[in-house]
Amino acid sequence: MKVMYERVAGIDVRKDMIKVAVRSPGDKPWARKTEILTFRTFYGVLRAMARELRRRGVTHVVMEASGVYTGPVCYALCEEDFTEVAVVNPAHARALKGHKTDARDRARLAELSGCGLLQGSYIPAAGLKEMRDLSRYRMKTVQARTPEIQRLAKALESAGIKLGSVASEITGKGPVAMIEALISGERRGAVMADLARGRARTAGKLADLSMALEGRFTDHHALMRRLHLDRITAPDAAVADLEARIAATAADWQREIGLLKTIPGSGDIVAWAWIAEIGPAPHQWFASHRKLASWVSLAPGSNVSAGKRKHARTGDAGCGVPKLDQST
Repeated sequence: MKVMYERVAGIDVRKDMIKVAVRSPGDKPWARKTEILTFRTFYGVLRAMARELRRRGVTHVVMEASGVYTGPVCYALCEEDFTEVAVVNPAHARALKGHKTDARDRARLAELSGCGLLQGSYIPAAGLKEMRDLSRYRMKTVQARTPEIQRLAKALESAGIKLGSVASEITGKGPVAMIEALISGERRGAVMADLARGRARTAGKLADLSMALEGRFTDHHALMRRLHLDRITAPDAAVADLEARIAATAADWQREIGLLKTIPGSGDIVAWAWIAEIGPAPHQWFASHRKLASWVSLAPGSNVSAGKRKHARTGDAGCGVPKLDQST
């Protein structure tokens, strides 16, 4: 294979140790040599490793994505003046011709990088990385409420309260007010139904709510529903705080966010997530809109045999391109 970069390094990243294979010109014009260096993963040591590679004339550094362990290594390298620091998808490296084992990881990565055969993943800038962390944590916080909402719905059903059969969402303002009334001791369905809001206040809905709220609701049920509601409402303040922090972090990309919000169904939350995950200039990382659509699993697989198109489904979002912190 033709060598495009004379001095390159491939890094095998682990939790407590990294091994670096440095590929450079050998003693003869056509020869190449490989040196293996070992470093611990303390950040000060990683910075010293980056300086040592620059001292050796290394211009290109490549490593496979290894979840949270990759981040410190990558950012320590980015503090030095390398031509390129690339984090590649392990599947991408495996797909290229050659035997790949743990022992050969670093040397093989350096060899492929020197020949220009590896494509790096998207590495967000510091501001975007902060926005991504906040956006993902907000999503996890919201998702944490879902199991508790399901428990609340099942518990109401067990008490003969059919609120979920009439209300479209039992955590709306009106339904929550009705549940609070139940917990406080109210048992008259008509009185609780009168707490409905908006479109739920039609005559037919109010009559159904009145019947749905009459069941065998005991003091024990009240205690358990109180615990469920507290667990559901507790994250609300955290979510509001996270949204305020995301908005402040996203201030530098208001133009791009404004353009994303012109898409039907997209608001601040969706726009923040898009900017955090793919950045304000996705054309730098995706060759076409088709590649981007495939990455977000909006393009179903193509399964055609003998001129007949068979059923194909989409995969998990984001599986096409590795992120720097895949484990997040």
